[in-house]
Amino acid sequence: MDDIPRAVTFWTSALDLVVWEKSATPRWRTLEHADGSGPALGLMLSETPAERHPRIHLDLLVDTTEEQEAEIERLVGLGASRIDWDLYPPDSDFVVLADPDGNAFCVVDMSR
Repeated sequence: MDDIPRAVTFWTSALDLVVWEKSATPRWRTLEHADGSGPALGLMLSETPAERHPRIHLDLLVDTTEEQEAEIERLVGLGASRIDWDLYPPDSDFVVLADPDGNAFCVVDMSR
């Protein structure tokens, strides 16, 4: 992440999370479940650019193809972007997006 406030805005909306205020520093934010049940995701400021093919990324899981299409549209509406992914296998069950900082993540259709 190269812009913590922008990342917080996107990921809290994307995953229905809130900032855990105990963790707020200029370089780090922990996001927790809105119901207070605990931490869910950490965001750290990075001084390196987003990788084209990151070794680790998030997979967001949905139950059906229809839910996948709706989730992709919702996330794009929040600021994600579709990226030209060159590693799709035939009949892929996932779609690769990038968050506003360019970090790749997938939306996976678990029915496939």
